[in-house]
Amino acid sequence: MWTPTEEEKYGVVICSFRGSVPQGLVLEIGETVQILEKCEGWYRGVSTKKPNVKGIFPANYIHLKKAIVSNRGQYETVVPLEDSIVTEVTATLQEWASLWKQLYVKHKVDLFYKLRHVMNELIDLRRQLLSGHLTQDQVREVKRHITVRLDWGNEHLGLDLVPRKDFEVVDADQISVSDLYKMHLSSRQSVQQSTSQVDTMRPRHGETCRIPVPHHFFLSLKSFTYNTIGEDTDVFFSLYDMREGKQISERFLVRLNKNGGPRNPEKIERMCALFTDLSSKDMKRDLYIVAHVIRIGRMLLNDSKKGPAHLHYRRPYGCAVLSILDVLQSLTELKEEKDFVLKVYTCNNESEWSQIHENIIRKSSAKYSAPSTSHGLIISLQLLRGDMEQIRRENPMIFNRGLAITRKLGFPDVIMPGDIRNDLYLTLEKGDFERGGKSVQKNIEVTMYVLYADGEILKDCISLGSGEPNRSSYHSFVLYHSNSPRWGEIIKLPIPIDRFRGSHLRFEFRHCSTKDKGEKKLFGFAFSPLMRDDGTTLSDDIHELYVYKCDENSTFNNHALYLGLPCCKEDYNGCPNIPSSLIFQRSTKESFFISTQLSSTKLTQNVDLLALLKWKAFPDRIMDILGRLRHVSGEEIVKFLQDILDTLFVILDDNTEKYGLLVFQSLVFIINLLRDIKYFHFRPVMDTYIQKHFAGALAYKELIRCLKWYMDCSAELIRQDHIQEAMRALEYLFKFIVQSRILYSRATCGMEEEQFRSSIQELFQSIRFVLSLDSRNSETLLFTQAALLNSFPTIFDELLQMFTVQEVAEFVRGTLGSMPSTVHIGQSMDVVKLQSIARTVDSRLFSFSESRRILLPVVLHHIHLHLRQQKELLICSGILGSIFSIVKTSSLEADVMEEVEMMVESLLDVLLQTLLTIMSKSHAQEAVRGQRCPQCTAEITGEYVSCLLSLLRQMCDTHYQHLLDNFQSKDELKEFLLKIFCVFRNLMKMSVFPRDWMVMRLLTSNIIVTTVQYLSSALHKNFTETDFDFKVWNSYFSLAVLFINQPSLQLEIITSTKRKKILDKYGDMRVMMAYELFSMWQNLGEHKIHFIPGMIGPFLGVTLVPQPEVRNIMIPIFHDMMDWEQRKNGNFKQVEAELIDKLDSMVSEGKGDESYRELFGLLTQLFGPYPSLLEKVEQETWRETGISFVTSVTRLMERLLDYRDCMKGEETENKKIGCTVNLMNFYKSEINKEEMYIRYIHKLCDMHLQAENYTEAAFTLLLYCELLQWEERPLREFLHYPSQTEWQRKEGLCRKIIHYFNKGKSWEFGIPLCRELACQYESLYDYQSLSWIRKMEASYYDNITEQQRLEPEFFRVGFYGRKFPFFLRNKEYVCRGHDYERLEAFQQRMLSEFPQAVAMQHPNHPDDTILQCDAQYLQIYAVTPIPDYVDVLQMDRVPDRVKSFYRVNNVRKFRYDRPFHKGPKDKENEFKSLWIERTTLTLTHSLPGISRWFEVERRELVEVSPLENAIQVVENKNQELRALISQYQHKQVHGNINLLSMCLNGVIDAAVNGGIARYQEAFFDKDYITKHPGDAEKITQLKELMQEQVHVLGVGLAVHEKFVHPEMRPLHKKLIDQFQMMRASLYHEFPGLDKLSPACSGTSTPRGNVLASHSPMSPENIKMTHRHSPMNLMGTGRHSSSSLSSHTSSEAGNVVMLGDSSMGEAPEDLYHHMQASPSSSSLSSTHSAPSQMITSAPSSARARKPERPTVAVMEREMQWPTGKSLSRQQKGGKAATGRVTDFHLKHPAQPLIPCGGNRSSERGLRPSNQFVAKLILEFESLHLPAISLMPIPLP
Repeated sequence: MWTPTEEEKYGVVICSFRGSVPQGLVLEIGETVQILEKCEGWYRGVSTKKPNVKGIFPANYIHLKKAIVSNRGQYETVVPLEDSIVTEVTATLQEWASLWKQLYVKHKVDLFYKLRHVMNELIDLRRQLLSGHLTQDQVREVKRHITVRLDWGNEHLGLDLVPRKDFEVVDADQISVSDLYKMHLSSRQSVQQSTSQVDTMRPRHGETCRIPVPHHFFLSLKSFTYNTIGEDTDVFFSLYDMREGKQISERFLVRLNKNGGPRNPEKIERMCALFTDLSSKDMKRDLYIVAHVIRIGRMLLNDSKKGPAHLHYRRPYGCAVLSILDVLQSLTELKEEKDFVLKVYTCNNESEWSQIHENIIRKSSAKYSAPSTSHGLIISLQLLRGDMEQIRRENPMIFNRGLAITRKLGFPDVIMPGDIRNDLYLTLEKGDFERGGKSVQKNIEVTMYVLYADGEILKDCISLGSGEPNRSSYHSFVLYHSNSPRWGEIIKLPIPIDRFRGSHLRFEFRHCSTKDKGEKKLFGFAFSPLMRDDGTTLSDDIHELYVYKCDENSTFNNHALYLGLPCCKEDYNGCPNIPSSLIFQRSTKESFFISTQLSSTKLTQNVDLLALLKWKAFPDRIMDILGRLRHVSGEEIVKFLQDILDTLFVILDDNTEKYGLLVFQSLVFIINLLRDIKYFHFRPVMDTYIQKHFAGALAYKELIRCLKWYMDCSAELIRQDHIQEAMRALEYLFKFIVQSRILYSRATCGMEEEQFRSSIQELFQSIRFVLSLDSRNSETLLFTQAALLNSFPTIFDELLQMFTVQEVAEFVRGTLGSMPSTVHIGQSMDVVKLQSIARTVDSRLFSFSESRRILLPVVLHHIHLHLRQQKELLICSGILGSIFSIVKTSSLEADVMEEVEMMVESLLDVLLQTLLTIMSKSHAQEAVRGQRCPQCTAEITGEYVSCLLSLLRQMCDTHYQHLLDNFQSKDELKEFLLKIFCVFRNLMKMSVFPRDWMVMRLLTSNIIVTTVQYLSSALHKNFTETDFDFKVWNSYFSLAVLFINQPSLQLEIITSTKRKKILDKYGDMRVMMAYELFSMWQNLGEHKIHFIPGMIGPFLGVTLVPQPEVRNIMIPIFHDMMDWEQRKNGNFKQVEAELIDKLDSMVSEGKGDESYRELFGLLTQLFGPYPSLLEKVEQETWRETGISFVTSVTRLMERLLDYRDCMKGEETENKKIGCTVNLMNFYKSEINKEEMYIRYIHKLCDMHLQAENYTEAAFTLLLYCELLQWEERPLREFLHYPSQTEWQRKEGLCRKIIHYFNKGKSWEFGIPLCRELACQYESLYDYQSLSWIRKMEASYYDNITEQQRLEPEFFRVGFYGRKFPFFLRNKEYVCRGHDYERLEAFQQRMLSEFPQAVAMQHPNHPDDTILQCDAQYLQIYAVTPIPDYVDVLQMDRVPDRVKSFYRVNNVRKFRYDRPFHKGPKDKENEFKSLWIERTTLTLTHSLPGISRWFEVERRELVEVSPLENAIQVVENKNQELRALISQYQHKQVHGNINLLSMCLNGVIDAAVNGGIARYQEAFFDKDYITKHPGDAEKITQLKELMQEQVHVLGVGLAVHEKFVHPEMRPLHKKLIDQFQMMRASLYHEFPGLDKLSPACSGTSTPRGNVLASHSPMSPENIKMTHRHSPMNLMGTGRHSSSSLSSHTSSEAGNVVMLGDSSMGEAPEDLYHHMQASPSSSSLSSTHSAPSQMITSAPSSARARKPERPTVAVMEREMQWPTGKSLSRQQKGGKAATGRVTDFHLKHPAQPLIPCGGNRSSERGLRPSNQFVAKLILEFESLHLPAISLMPIPLP
């Protein structure tokens, strides 16, 4: 049975569950679940990802976690009971996971790997937090690392910035907007720094300073692995500062036995020390850990003879160093112990032992020897931070290991009261001793004792190092044979303070003999007292001590015998003459040096300070002693701070009247000393003293008296340095005063309370007096007032101990009120005054509501004045932020209502004005670059925006009601509304807050919409009826539109989780504002007409918001607008025009927004089906016009949508141009928007220019030019055109168009414009311009006749399928190709432009299945232009270059031919049944035009019979031959006649070998004539054309004979022979044919005369005659045909079809004359279908022997366009014409005609093989471009 769970409420899925059981809930590992019920090992609940789907899942799949359950039951809420930052890490990692994968998909590999690393770090840090094994400091550090990584990842992924406080996410509802703004700034800076969290919020004034955190090094000696000494050793560790060249810490001593283990067994694994109290400054020094190794044993290690075995000496052995800087980084990051190995180096010369560590550090390798192995001292190090109490608390295990505390030499940065220390550090420096008659130098050992005044040796007062117990004597190490030893060994002398006075040090010097007895012979001693006679201790310096001679028999029992002697030079100068009969004599040639350093809190080396501390011994010198206190160094004062203060107050109590002022001055000096940055951290010492150690119960009276006297003197004295010092010390003076009064009151049970209160009030009167003085003429007084104001807020907390909150607040109000309220007292004083107010607001006093009621009016008064004057804005904003922060935290108190009321009255208006001023300056700053105004920065704008929002957020109904009621007139209300609406609009326009500050932006929007809801009623109530004000209403509507369109409110583009959070907290604020907008619109009534058409565009922008409810709210408004304009004007043209304009402009402004298509799709729905505007329109009387309007807008939307998609920047120029043409034509033809039409004309022109389509650009601009007239009507400025007359604009356009036609080499189109301009210039007698334009026109004629132009190819493209853009969908176009572009290249270009498209494999028209499918299909094939200028092409004398232009320009019709068989196919002669299907396409416009492609307007389909096709083929070939022969016939010089040779050979050879014979068999047969009686006329026509061809060939051979080169005579002879065979084959059909043979007879025939009469053509104009034939009237010349029958195109054999080219007399001419062509059959120019199969054939295509496929084979292999089914020719077959094929490969100008039956053309070429080979080589030398092959099967 299912039972509700009590404890098991929340868990994490630890194993994925597929929900394979009924009602099973699918769960993924890592998901969190909320558990509702349980039953026998199963849970029922929901996943937090899908809270609406309930299901069951196994209990053992869930890891339960503790959670807080609220509102138990059906609607209970479960919150996991874990650290909030752990929850945030979990949620963030889940959000990053999907984004992280997208980085890889988008090829952002660098960020992908960085983010992976950060995610792994976060997982590890989260695991550490959950482990529960971290200390508080470690938890804080882990949280810091987590937040830094979270913020870094969010920033790089474009996610929102998370505001934090102490690493926790803040709740925006719990803090003021000002604080939230500062936290955003803080979080942003922490992201930028990314290494350390920096709290950038302004610190509260009056905060106690933080004690610097000390650092500590934990060191543990693990082992000494290189201990081959075989003797006991002492290892001394210390910290050494290389830069200063001195040791900075005590020594840590480890005593090891000869085996390397601790000498004391209890010390195993307990050889560790803590080097304490290192400051941050110390950590930056060049520090080293230095280890000195001293052995205990024989004098010489390897010489057993030197000294007896029982005597042990301390002897130097080696040294090791480790740089702290080198390992500090790793220690900081590791947070635990790390091991290091220290090599132990030995000293080469013992005399340099004291410098061995320096030599090792400097790497002076000549002075030391490296060990033979890499082993040595193995130590572990760990860096710790915090005070000792904290270290003990957090690392108890360290202190359980017998830790040796190793202190710093000298004091730490802070000496706290009670930290008593009395250590004297003595360094054994060096000695200089006599040899003493010895042959070798001595082995000197120094023994030191500490003796008390009575001669007793003090026990345990000598420490060699921490870690070992103290001892009573010290024995130095011995340097072998050295009379001038240098020790440099530091010994600590922890002498009790009570034994310090009278004690002295005695040093005994002994020579250690290495003889058998090994005696240590005493030969001298030295001594030094620890304290001088004046009570000061031994100074920190090097001291040279006298050495006195003695021997072993000398006794030191009576220490008075030598204490009377001078110990040093200074002591000697102060002694009288010493008798010579004393026991001890000084050795003048010997000396001994020591240095000392005192670290004592009780002893001093300063005479003046000692005199103060012992003032009772000098009662007559007290005045002088107090005066000399200023000369004591600060270090000494802070060291003895407590003793000095105690002494001062004792002196004050002793004689107040006499010493009061001096003590006060001394106290002020000490207090100000602590203000110095060097001693600032001693302030806590002072605080502790006042609270716990201060005992001056009567001091307050004198302190108040002196302070008041100083105040009262400030108006009279010229020098006020001492007064200013007293003002700066005000804080601690009041602390002493108050503490003194508390002590007095406690001692006397509250006596003299009234007198105390009265004295404080009098003191405040003096303070007010000082502040009220006019300081404008006195800089000294100004400084005094500034010092007083700076210190004044620091005394509030002290006063609160003695007075009530109201009393202190009255004191403060009176003081602040005494300050001049004007802001003209000087800028520096303004700043000080405001800073004082800021500290007042930040003080604890201001947190009490009782005090705020008193203080707030005066604070607001001063801020109001400064904001009015726009002075010190940054400080004012800080004060306001603090006020709002305090008010927000007190928001539950009733007093807040009154405080907010005060702020609204005083601040709201001036805040709005200030913001408007700042924002206007910001705009001006952006306009004028380089100007920098600190008040125009984003920082100050953000500060004041947050202040305004804080105030508005605190306002409730009552505040708004009072605000609106307080306006005296409607003009005031209007001004206020305009200001606040303007500020709100600027907030959304200027983006004051960065994009990723989502929390701040949402809160801002919430405050704005709430404020607008309050103000809407006032707007409706006061400005609707007779008092309607357009400006206020317009401002309101503009604000509402901007608000709804805010990017931060577009919830559709954010994740579902974030969207749910926002909706739960704020709701959809767009809907709230839309309802408000609609409500206000309805309240307008008849005034709605004022906002038509002005608000159409903004309201249309609202409908772009992808929120259905917002769109539905806005629909009635559009209907209203149409209705109201219909009422007023009888139509709604304004609404229509404005709507169209705004739609278009919104498209243009969209810059690459991915969601734009979706937004427009939603807008299309606005005008689409129910619920829509169309439904409302259908109910109106103006239904028809309304429906027409909505339909037009809908169609416009479709085109705009396509335009938007194409303009994204990734699309190709063709798509952009096509889309623009489509939209431009819509504006012209359907909605007649001339201005929009003209705009798109220029956009289209710019696109053409970018694509270098100059001819199309000219035609585009011509559209605008045609709209203008030659009139003087003035035109306004438009686009890039200035204000000018219509005539001037048209003239400028004409000149530009002419220029573009020139660049596009379309001079024929530019000439009419030249003439038009010339006519205008002539009418105006502008001969200069007329001359220029005539010359331009003349140059165009020259260009036409002289310059070569390439002829373009034309391609038909069909776009089928619903996935194409609207303007292309299921339409077919003809495109003008680029220069040199063939079909295959064009096809690849189209497929790359439409990468999703599929190429159709057949030319048939697609069915409805393809047309309606959701895909893209492309159908492409080449087409032939049908020129319109037939007359020009028929004229014989027109140059070919002129005809070339008219063949491919101004073309509107195009043709495409497809061969097919009709009826049964004749196997012997398939041409009898081969028909041609001819498709003629008519375009909407001629090419070229405003685009490179136009839509097909009409298709015409006709069938051409085999006979008609044969007629056309022969006729076309005759035209081609005549044109070519004419060119050669009229040449003046002999030239290259290869082209003519090729053409004649192709026709004659084909005719001989069966070409014409096939036509004869097919059409001249009696059976055919009988079956087709209607074709008699056509058969006759074919016969005539064949006769004509014979005549033409005869003339051609005659011309060929005239110009043929001698080497080519064999070819000419072959042609003559074949021609005779051709004539013979036709003799029986045409009896009179032999009479027409000029080639044989050498005479001209009438037909020859006709040919001869053709106008001669220059060699430069020789081109491909199959293209340029004058009789190529139907465009058939576009496809070369060298056969006599079009039928042979399918069955005449494998004949190579070559691409088009031009051939002149030189290779250069040939190159310039080459033109692109869609290449067709060599047999028939009418065969367009084969032209689709153009591919580049390899050179091997010439090598194989051809086969003879049938027409059926040809059709089967003609699969367009993939080229997968290549013909045999393309796969490497040999051309049917044998070697001549090579010739045609190199010269694509001349295709071949079909060869006959089974004969090979090689047989006709064999007699002249050498010549043909030479001819081929000649043509190969021309380096023509690659050609395209098209196989045609043989019959």
